[in-house]
Amino acid sequence: MVEIHLTETDRIDWALKSFKRSVMKAGILREIRRRRHYVKPSEARQIKSKAAQRLRAKAARGRPER
Repeated sequence: MVEIHLTETDRIDWALKSFKRSVMKAGILREIRRRRHYVKPSEARQIKSKAAQRLRAKAARGRPER
């Protein structure tokens, strides 16, 4: 749970910036987007496999051939 402690002298724009920063740091928005739709376990494995393939291909492009 994200908590922002304010005093009487704190400004609203500072409070909003602080709240947004703490929400991003906690990863709440990423989690909401991830849970927006149900993904079957088989689809999740497939997505994870494709992401790993992309990373391997990207790493291979960056490495010089010997």
